[in-house]
This record gives sequence, C-alpha cells and structure tokens, in this order.
Amino acid sequence: MYVIGVMLFLLVLYFVRAIKGPSIWDRLLALNLIATKIIIIIIVFASLAGEAFLLDFALLYTLSSFIGTIFIAIFLSKQRLGKRREEKK
Repeated sequence: MYVIGVMLFLLVLYFVRAIKGPSIWDRLLALNLIATKIIIIIIVFASLAGEAFLLDFALLYTLSSFIGTIFIAIFLSKQRLGKRREEKK
C-alpha cells in the first residue's frame, strides 16, 4: 500500500509541473509521467486485489497514452516549424 501512496504523491508533483511547466515540452513530459504513474497504480492495485482483468485496462491505457503523446508531439513540432517559416519571411 505504500507504493500507491508514493505514486499518488508523485502524481501531485507531476500535476504541478504540468500546470507550471516553463515550456510546452515540459508539460507534455509531465502528462506522460502522469500516465505512467496511473498505469503503475492500476498494475499494483490489480496485483493486490488479485484481479487480472485490470491488467487489460492498464495495457489499453498504455497504448492510448503512447499514441496520444506521439500525436501531440508531432502536432507541436509541426506547429513550431510553421512559426519558424513565418518568421523567416
């Protein structure tokens, strides 16, 4: 149970980083870390409760988090390249 408490504490710290992050990339990294901690909490809870079906949810959440992070990073990098091209004109 201490693991879940530590993960929840880290979630709070990552939420602060996601809100106060100095750059958009810091915020994206914080959101990725939040997703990772939620996955760890689901896995630990599944092992403590003995419910194997929760691991399926953890796997689905992992895949959706990874794909979402990749799409957001691609969108932000394209948006950033567009701004640089406008500045050069």
